[in-house]
Formats: sequence, structure tokens, C-alpha cells
Amino acid sequence: MTDNIAIIQLGPGAALLAAEIKAALPGAEIHSRQGVGAGDVAFTEVGTHLRALFAAGRPIIGICASAILIRCLAGALGDKTVEPPVIAVAEDGSAVVPLLGGHGGANELSQRLARALGSVAAITTASEVRFGISLDEAPEGYRLADRVFVKPFVAQLLAGAGCRLEGQADWLRQSGLPFADDGAVTIAVTDKSEQSGPHRLVYHPASLAVGVGCARGTEAGELIALVRDGLEQAGLSAQSVAGIFSIDVKADEPAVHALAEELGVAARFFTAEQLEKEKPRLANPSARVFAEVGCHGVAEGAALAAAGAEGDLILPKQKSANATCAIARAPAPIDARQCGHARGRLAIIGIGPGTDDWRTPEASALVSRADCLVGYGLYLDLLGPLAEGKERHEFPLGAEEVRVRAALDLAAQGRDVALISSGDAGIYAMASLAFELLATGDAPGWARIAVRVAPGISALQAAAARAGAPLGHDFCAISLSDLLTPWDAIRKRIEAAAAADFVVAFYNPASQKRRHQLVEAMSILRAHRPGDTPVILARNLGRADERVRFTTIAACDPDEVDMLTLVMVGASSTRRISQGHSGEWVFTPRGYEGKNKR
Repeated sequence: MTDNIAIIQLGPGAALLAAEIKAALPGAEIHSRQGVGAGDVAFTEVGTHLRALFAAGRPIIGICASAILIRCLAGALGDKTVEPPVIAVAEDGSAVVPLLGGHGGANELSQRLARALGSVAAITTASEVRFGISLDEAPEGYRLADRVFVKPFVAQLLAGAGCRLEGQADWLRQSGLPFADDGAVTIAVTDKSEQSGPHRLVYHPASLAVGVGCARGTEAGELIALVRDGLEQAGLSAQSVAGIFSIDVKADEPAVHALAEELGVAARFFTAEQLEKEKPRLANPSARVFAEVGCHGVAEGAALAAAGAEGDLILPKQKSANATCAIARAPAPIDARQCGHARGRLAIIGIGPGTDDWRTPEASALVSRADCLVGYGLYLDLLGPLAEGKERHEFPLGAEEVRVRAALDLAAQGRDVALISSGDAGIYAMASLAFELLATGDAPGWARIAVRVAPGISALQAAAARAGAPLGHDFCAISLSDLLTPWDAIRKRIEAAAAADFVVAFYNPASQKRRHQLVEAMSILRAHRPGDTPVILARNLGRADERVRFTTIAACDPDEVDMLTLVMVGASSTRRISQGHSGEWVFTPRGYEGKNKR
């Protein structure tokens, strides 16, 4: 998996190579030192950033000298069996050097990267040099039962011992290991519950499909206990479980996801129509289940559907008070990602006013994870490299409900969707509309979506930062658009804010057709505060043509304002000061001066 890899770009000369590496490793992120590139994530201090990534267990590919990575991470080294891969790549791509994480896939990742770049991976692990294989790095689809025995096992091979192979795995047979029928040591490939030892290494193929069903609200512990008891009863290893499978109406069932997390595998779901195709192979078809969900078996059907046409049901349906489980075996490792679909995810993301510097790491990570993006075309363009390779669903301004419905429908299909808003998604943006539509229950599939909202820097925060600290005391935000809210209601809110002496941020202040609203709003505020009260006009914040101008409530000209402008009107206490050559600032004091005098 490449979703979590951080590609470290320290200099501008590494930009093209960083992009090439990212293209070879879908889901990886480019982390650029501030000022040297437009990566997905920016950082300032190299050592601090690298150590944070390492501590979080994230694989690191540094386009730099090996010594930089070594010196930065030396103090963070500990248990080599749990450290993430750390790889150095020459700036011209000519060499790929795995430095750390040999037990965590560094060698395999280095070889994959070297093939993509047409270069050489500098592998120095003894077993790989001698036999062309690293026994503590099983390929995807296989899991090593116990790493602690790899070192003494390999030592015997290097000393000349022959090796017997029990079971079948092409990746082992095609290596240079000294296989012999009378070998002194053994490699076993089995889904049975067996342990490794100094003379026996056990690899578990991910060939078991666990199908489950449960009543709504079943306790996670009950389902977990049922599945573990089933595995034990059949003498099977949990390390051979490829995934947890069920019917799509259970996609939002917490117990199913808790079970998948417990076993460290994915949860995947099939439609009733897909499961009904397995009826001829079911050991316990049920007319009652068919009447309830549209297929004759959930647990057995899901297990068989995941195991494929050549799979066999090896543990028929087992029951507890509220749950069922069944296990099927496939003849080869199962790629759970190709079975059914995942629970759909909708991330409603605020990307800030537009500049990468103001986009949060959480927002960038969620966009990187998503397989499709939904939003107004300009907002998707503002994502820059983060949007590359993603399926785009663009909608014009004014089509907000159509846009959100499309995002919900995609997520209901099991997709990982990012719904993009500028600013903060929860402030006059898409988050509230998404929840409004979810509340209608228009589409049953929407209820099974996992929803997450990622905050962004709002226009009022950005304008305040550019101006100084106008939001230093109580404030409010009011939209002047009367397309969705009656003007009488908006006017009452303005009058209340004026009487309460709030700093007021006006969103959607004017358009070509809407001109009177800002004029009337300023008139209401002028009746409650001095004519020299500062007013901030902030247009296109965070973009190349950004413009922030100060004026006063008496001199403010509504003709200067359009839909791309945020208008912020100070309270009666808001002040404007000059700092000489450093410019002017606007701030609203909280009253510390009075406090110090008391």
C-alpha cells in the first residue's frame, strides 16, 4: 500500500523526480520544504518534520543524500521490527537506497521504485543478496507468523542448510532458496493455526473469507467472539483472514467494522443480488432471510462471494444470539479490494481561501485519500497537484444541491468522495446542505455513508489575519444573500448586531443583480457607531490578485464590492493604527488596558 508514503523534497531541483515518484506510488504525498516547491504538504524544519513522520510510522522517501536522513533520524531509532521504511533516492533518480525498515517493506518498496525509475536498488540484506528474497518481507497476500525466528532461520540457510517447502507459493518457489526434500529447515505456507520456530517459518496466505451477519446494534464483542470461536473451531489462523464480508445494508454496522479493525483487515459489502447468486452453494439457505433482505444467506453467501467460484465453504453458518458467521477458503490469496465494495466515505472539506499555505494537513490528507472529487471547477483547480489522477465531478455555481446530491450518491456506491468547498465547509458552504439532505432520508444508501467534515480557514479569518486583529472581541457573520433567506430576516439580524456593537463580517455582500442589500446594511450600522469606524474590504484572499483595503463606515463605497469581496465592519471600539513603514493594522481590543488599571 502506498497511501501513507511521504516523499520529501528539500530542493527545487527535486520537483520533477518527486512528481515521477508520486505517479509511480498512487496515494503518496509530496512534502516540500517551505519555499522550494508546491507539494501536498509544506514544512519548515527538516529534522523535526522527519522525526514526526517516523514516529507516526509513515514510510519516508527522501530525495536527498542518505546522510541527511541518517542524521535526522538517528536519535529516533528503536525496535527495528516496527520502524517504517526510510529510503534515500539520488536527486537524478540513479540510485534507490533502503536505509531503515527492512522488516517493514523497505526493500520491496525500493525495488518497486527502482523499476519505475529505471535505476538500481542498493539492497544489502544478506538473504536477499544470496537468495534473491527477504524472508521477513512477505509479499502482499501473505503474512509471516512470527518475525522473531527469521534471523536464526536465515542463519542456517546461509550456513548451507537445505529447505523443505510445505504448501505452495510461487514467490518462494521462484526464489534462489536451497529447496530440498530432505532439508533441515522448513517453510510452511498454510492457513492453519501454526507457529513458527527456529527451524520452521510459517507464512499464512490471506485465503480465508469471513462472512458475517448481525442484528442491528449488535455488540461488537459478541460478533468478535463468534468469529474467533469459529476460527479456533476450524483450526484456522486469524492471520489468513483476507477480509470481513457482509451485505450492503450492514455497511454502517459498528460491530462489523469493529471486527475488521480487530483482525486488521478491510470490511467489504455485497448487494443482495450478488449474494443471491451464491444460493446453489449455500449449506443453510433460509427463506426467512430471503424475505427480510432479498438473498437466501448473508454470512455464507458473503464468504463464498469473496472466495470466488473456486472457493469452498469450510465453516458453515455459526450462530450467536444476534450474529452469524461463516468461513470460505479460496485457492489463492484474496484481494479484498476487488470484492464487493467498501463503506462509502464522504469528506466535506474546506480548503481555505485558495493558497496551499492555508490548507490544513487534514484537508490535504483527505483529498489524497479520495478517489473522486466533487465541487465547483475553480475550487478543484485550486487543489493543484492534489487533484491529479482523481475522478472529477465539476458543477457550476448555483448548482449546490445537485453537487451535494452527486457527492452523496457516489459515496453510497462505496466510493471515497471529497466534496470541496472554499473557506470553511461549515460556514455558508456545503456541509450544512449535505446534512440537510441526509436528514430527508431521500436515498436509503445515504444513511450508510461515513461522513467527516474537515475545517478550513474561513474568509473572515483570512481577512482578519491580513488586517491585524479585528476579531479580537465579539463578532458575528451575516450573509447578505436573500436567495435562500428573506431580506426581512437578514435586516433584523443586522439591526441586532448593530445594537449589540458586534464586529460584523458580511458574506455575499453584493452581485450584479443584488446591490441594495449592502447599502441598507451600512446605513443600519452607521446609526450605531462612529463615522471613522474601520471597514475592511478583502477581495480574492489567498490568490494572486488578492486585495485588502481599509476605509471607514462613513466613506465605504458599495460600488467597490462584489461577490468575491468580504466586508468586515468594526465595532465602536475597533481601532486603526499605523506602524510606519510596516503598514497599517486594524484591531479590536478586548479590554486588557482596563483590567490592568483595576
